[in-house]
Parts: sequence; C-alpha cells; structure tokens
Amino acid sequence: MGVELVQAVQARVCAEACLSRLGLPLNARVWRGQAGEFAGAGVGSSIDFQDHRSYVPGDDPRHINWQAYARTGQYTMKLYREEVRPVVDLMLDVTESMFFDDEKARRVAEVFLFIGLSAMSSGASLSIHLVSGNEVRGIEMESLSNGQWYTIARELSEASQGAVPMVERVALRSNAIRVWVSDCLFEGDPAPIFRQLSARHGSLILLCPHSRRESTPEWSGNYEFVDVEKGTRHSHTMDVQAVMAYKSAYAKHFDVWQEAARRYQSCFARVPSDGALFEALSQEAVGRGGLVLK
Repeated sequence: MGVELVQAVQARVCAEACLSRLGLPLNARVWRGQAGEFAGAGVGSSIDFQDHRSYVPGDDPRHINWQAYARTGQYTMKLYREEVRPVVDLMLDVTESMFFDDEKARRVAEVFLFIGLSAMSSGASLSIHLVSGNEVRGIEMESLSNGQWYTIARELSEASQGAVPMVERVALRSNAIRVWVSDCLFEGDPAPIFRQLSARHGSLILLCPHSRRESTPEWSGNYEFVDVEKGTRHSHTMDVQAVMAYKSAYAKHFDVWQEAARRYQSCFARVPSDGALFEALSQEAVGRGGLVLK
C-alpha cells in the first residue's frame, strides 16, 4: 500500500469517528428537488401532515379527507410535507500550500473526507470537485472510499504553479450548500470568490485548515524561504520585528476573509491542524453555523 493511500485511509478513519457527533446544517434550510428525507418547499407525499385545502379536479383521490366529507359533504384534500434530497457541492483547493506541511495535509484530508462522508450518510445529492488554479477535476464518490482522490489531488497540486483557484469553473448547482475546503493563502480580494460561491441561492461554508507553523512561527535568524507553489526561494533575516510584522499581516489577511464572509452571509471557519478533528472543527464552524452538533 502506497504512502498516499495509507494517509487517505487514516484520514478516513478520523473523519468517520466524527460522523456521530457533527454534521452539515441540512435541516437549517428549505429544499427543492429530488425525493428524499428533508423538508421541502412544496407539498408531497410524506407521512407528516401539513394542511387542508379544497379539492380541485385532477387531485389524487387518495388524499381526500373522507372524514371531513362525511361531516360537510365537501371534498377537501390533506396536504403532506414534501420530502426532498439536499444538494451539497464539495470543493477542495489542492494548491501546493495545502500539503506543504504533513500535519496540515493530514487535517486537509480529514476535513475533506468528513464533509463528503457526512453528505453521503445523510442521503444528500453530492458533487465533488478538486480545484487547482484553472484546473477543475470532478471526482466520483467512490474515490472517497478507495483513496484515489488523494492521488489525484497531489498530482493536481504539483501542477498548480501558485495560481488562485478558479472556482468559477466549477459546475455549481442551484439551491445548494457549497462547502469549500481551502487555506485561502493567495492574494487578492476574496469578495469575487464569495459572490461566485453564494450565487444561485447557494449557501457557502468555507473551512480553512491551517498549521501553527504558518500562523505562529518561531523564526529567529537567517532563513531561506521556499514558495511551495511557485518553486522560488528567498533569503530573509528574521528578527523579532520581522516575525511580528509577518504575524500582523497574516492576521489582517484573514480578517479580510472574515469580513467578506459576513458581507455575503457565509460561514468562514478556520480549522487548526493540531488536536483531534472533532475539537478542531467545533472551534469555529459550529458557532458560525457551518456545522451542527448531533
């Protein structure tokens, strides 16, 4: 068994352990679409009674309220809640920075698998895309089980060349919950990304894995920094002042992302790489509505 497959299998075990404790907020919205088990916007044929209305020629006679007819001599219809399948579009940013650190790469895999398995276990209609620059690769749900997704993700990440993930190339479905797993470590205004991913009545949940090595580094002395996505190297002397400037810029970068999330009524939750997956996901995602406790 290859190293990548072993990593994917281990991540799946951690993700599965969270399924009984956390889930996607599928009950938080009214759905439209294929038959399923969640409350829809219309009238259907579930066992949950919803309302009465007058009979109209062409209505299904099985839903006539015969007890009411015996009392009043008028035909009325029993209306039941429509049940539909939720729609979940899952996207994974596979640019190289997502995998430069082993601890972070493990957390990326765990978060991605947890979302995919959570959607599948709830009966949602799930589509999955890997995004690397202008390359978008749709993958089958079976790849979550056999670990093939990880091999494809690493191949795409090595060819990313530092490009901003072009999420506009993803075939998004209307009225869907869209979950994007990305470290958001690229330049530019995030507003267009939020606008694109929340269009067509979509709800965006952005889960952002990060490691302590990038958020709170303990540099001191001369370093050669490697841009893992562009493959370039830069020498810098890191003293206390330089480290403080880096941490300040890092914090401001994510303040901009959080502000954009508020503006577009989306959930933006950072997910630390250290600690257990359940605690890492719960820190921000639950309080901000991206995930729910079971």
